[in-house]
Parts: sequence; C-alpha cells; structure tokens
Amino acid sequence: MPGTGACPRFVFACFKRVERWGDRITGAAGPFFVATATLLFVVGTLCFLVVILPTIPWPWLSSLPCFLIIFNLFAHYYFVCTVSPGFPSDPPLRAGRSFIWAKKRHGYHRPLTNGVHWSSHLNITPASTTKCSKCGETKPERTHHCRVCNRCVLKFDHHCPVRINQCVGLYNERHFVMFMAYVVIATFCYMILGWPHLLVALAFDLDKHWEHRISPIVFTIIYFICIAMCLAIATMLVWHLWSVSVGETAVESHDHEHYYKIAASRGETFQNSYDLGRLKNLLLFFNIGPDGYSFYTLLFPFRVLPYTDGRSWARRPGLERHPGVRVGEEFTDEEDI
Repeated sequence: MPGTGACPRFVFACFKRVERWGDRITGAAGPFFVATATLLFVVGTLCFLVVILPTIPWPWLSSLPCFLIIFNLFAHYYFVCTVSPGFPSDPPLRAGRSFIWAKKRHGYHRPLTNGVHWSSHLNITPASTTKCSKCGETKPERTHHCRVCNRCVLKFDHHCPVRINQCVGLYNERHFVMFMAYVVIATFCYMILGWPHLLVALAFDLDKHWEHRISPIVFTIIYFICIAMCLAIATMLVWHLWSVSVGETAVESHDHEHYYKIAASRGETFQNSYDLGRLKNLLLFFNIGPDGYSFYTLLFPFRVLPYTDGRSWARRPGLERHPGVRVGEEFTDEEDI
C-alpha cells in the first residue's frame, strides 16, 4: 500500500518539530538556568561559611581545604560557562601568559597539531576530515554538529543547557569534569558536616537553639538540595570518567554501539582506536604526566590546554582509524545517533 509509511513519517516529523521547539526553549532559558545555579552555589557557600565552618574543629587548619574546594567549584564553573568548547573554523587555542594558565613541565605550551608527536610513546595521526551536511563546514573527526548551537563542535560531548548554557567540547570538557568533581566534594562535605546543624534547624535537638544569621529554613532547603545534587552529579561524574577511561565522549559511546553492530554484520570486529588503556586515557584527558602538566592542576583551577587542538589524535599502536568501520560510515552529526 502506498500510504503505509505515511503515518510513521508524520509521527516522526512531529517529534522532530517538538524536539526543535524544546531546543529553542532550553537554549533561550539557558542564562536563567546558569543564574539560578550560581545563586544556589552562593547561598550554599554562605550557609557553610556562617553555620558550619565556625564549628569545625581546628578551624585554622580545616579552613584552608574548605576555601580551596569553594574556590575550585566557582572557578571551574566560571571556566566551563565562558570557555568556548572549540569550533573547526577557529584557530588552535594558545596558552596565555597570565597567572591563570598552568605551566607545562617542559615549558612547551603549544597543543598537538598536524601529527606532531606529543610523546615518543604515542601513535599520533592527523584527523581525517569530512564536510558537515548541516552547515557545510569542513571538520576533523570527533567533531559533531550541535543542533542547539547550530555549529560544529570539536570533540563534541553534549550540549548542556541547564548547567552551563553551551556545549561541552575539546577546550572546556576538562573544566566540566573538574566542576562536577568539586560539586560532589562540596555537597558531600556540606551533608556530613551540616548534619548536627540540620537537627537543630528542624528542632530535633531540643537542647540547642538556632543562633545563626542564616535562616534555619534556608539552611534546611540547601541541605536537601545538596543531597539531590550529590547523588545526581556523582552518578554523572562516574559515568563521564568511565567514558573518558575507555576513550569515548558521550556521543561517541552511542556511535560505537552502532559501529559494533555494523562490523559484526560483516563478520568483523570494531575497535576504538582512541582507547589507549584506562590510565593513559585519563592522563591524556587531564593532560598530566611527564609530557603534560603537573598533578597540582587537579588541586588548583588553572587553565590547561588539551593535549591536542582537535586536528590530530593519539591512537592505538599501528592504527590510523577504527578497524571495522569503513570510510563514510562514521557519524558526524548528533542527530545521526
């Protein structure tokens, strides 16, 4: 029957239109989400400083790590919201000379490009390029087109309208992961150290009275928000670190599931050529180690360049592409998934 496929196509078209409307709404509401998140962080910090910190034993000793956690949380959130994820049309990012930029161990501040060896122990190959079917831009591999931003993004991971109002990509993904890590640490500390104060705020501890300038209602609301955030973001953080450890982005994890099926249908085996082993993948992602930056960059919120500018990638020894996937079969668009 000629009209058999008309109904599914119509339903699919309706869903795509709703999806586009949703993208526009979340994109327009992005600044509101960022402002709301910032307000929650500020109020939570005030509650901690006014109510919890003065009661911690050895305040002169314990205050330093507390302020370091707070500083990292706000700094990484600022960077992940303001640092561009990276676009194919932009020139490679260079490290600045200001104090916010970390110094490499060997003073080499240019990112890897055009197959230049980052390390003699790595197999570095130039990225293949394709032309985007959405915007017509020539882009290197691992670049995907974001339907919300309507731009191609280098090493596209996902678009995050609720927390940062932009894409997570090559140049801000490290800040995104560090931000999540410090949110989990901060909310966990608030929950553990704030528990005795919660009992007083809820009048469960009748021997004590609330004597702080912060309202007990505000403190209690922030406490339960911390519980929700700690559980939710810890889950996201673990999943993201797992993806990093296997050499994948969020969008690539879906791509690779499809590649496994394509390869298996031909009696072949798909291999992720970016997967160098869990430890090496993590060191390359954070760009720390003998050929990168020092480990102190995990404790202080410095700007750190990725090991590559997105035009070359480290691969498994002897590989220049993914075995099991042929030229033209790779996904380059978020909507291809």
